[in-house]
Amino acid sequence: DDTPNACYNDIAPEDLAEADRYGTIMGQKALGFLSKGFTSSRPVDVSGITRVAKNDLGLLPQPLVPKYKGALAEIYVRCQPFGGSDKSSNGHRYDSIPFANGMIKSGMSCQLIHYVHQEHEEFFDVCKKFDFIIVRCNPGQIKADGGSQEKFDDSMRMIRKLGIQVWPSPDVMEFMGAKDALCKVANLNIGLPDTLAYYSPAEFEAGFKKTMAFQPRVIKQNRGSAGEGIWIIKLKSGNYCKTFGERSCSDDEVLDLMEANDNHSEEHTVGEFIEFCVNGRTGKSGTWTSKGTGKYLEGGKEAGGQLVDQR
Repeated sequence: DDTPNACYNDIAPEDLAEADRYGTIMGQKALGFLSKGFTSSRPVDVSGITRVAKNDLGLLPQPLVPKYKGALAEIYVRCQPFGGSDKSSNGHRYDSIPFANGMIKSGMSCQLIHYVHQEHEEFFDVCKKFDFIIVRCNPGQIKADGGSQEKFDDSMRMIRKLGIQVWPSPDVMEFMGAKDALCKVANLNIGLPDTLAYYSPAEFEAGFKKTMAFQPRVIKQNRGSAGEGIWIIKLKSGNYCKTFGERSCSDDEVLDLMEANDNHSEEHTVGEFIEFCVNGRTGKSGTWTSKGTGKYLEGGKEAGGQLVDQR
C-alpha cells in the first residue's frame, strides 16, 4: 500500500535478472509439459508422421517466431539394437541434438523427424512445410530398415526443386560423400598428396607402408558406418620420416591402433594389420578384439571393396 505507483521499471536490476531467470525456467518447463517432452512437435505440425524417438532430451525450445523453419531427418533401423550403432538410447543420432541446437541458437527452428519408409508420402508432405532439411541418414540404413534409398533420394531432389534447401543433397552425397572423395583432390592446392585410396591388396600394402612411415594415419573402410573399420593409427616407435616417400615401414614395426566405433585400442605389427584388412582373422593377423571381421577389400572395387588412407 505504501508504493501504489511502483511498476516493472522500479524492480532492482539484480532482482529483475533473477526473476527473468526463473521465468525462463518456468517457460521451458511449461513447454516441456505441453509438448510432452518433445520440443520437435512445433512449430510445423508433424503429427501426421510417426514419432519414433522416446524424447528430445537436450534439445533447446524452438523459437516462437523462427527466421526459417527447418527439420533434421533421421532413420531408425528397427531391426538393429537402438536403431543403429549411431543412435543414443532415445532413438536420436548422437549428433542430432547439437546440430539442431546450432540452428535454434541462430534464430531458426529445427525439428527432429524420422523417416519411416511405410509413410513415405506423408513424410515428404511434411517436408514441404519446411524451409530446409538436414539429412542425417547413414548410407545403407534406409535399405537396412526395408526402404529404398533411391526412392528417398528422388523425393529429396523433388523437395529441392520446390526451393527448399536439402543439406547435403543426394547428388552431393553421391559424388562427394564417398570415402574416397578426398583422394580426388589430393593433388590440388587444397589436397594432401599422401591421401590415397586402395582397391587391391598390392596397392594397399605398398601405399600403407609408405604413408605409415611418414605420418599418423586414419584408415577407413568403405562399407562400414558409425566408425566400424575406421582405424586411427600411430607408430609405437614414433619413427616417422621427414618427407613422404622417404622410407617405407617393415612388416615387424609395431602399431598403436584405435577403432572409431568404440574407441578400443589394439597393438599389432604392420604385417598383421595388412593381413587383417585384406584377409580378416587368420594365423598371420594375430588376435583381434575388434567387433569387425576385416576383409575390407573383399570383392574388389565393383563390390565396394576399398580403403582410404589419410592423415
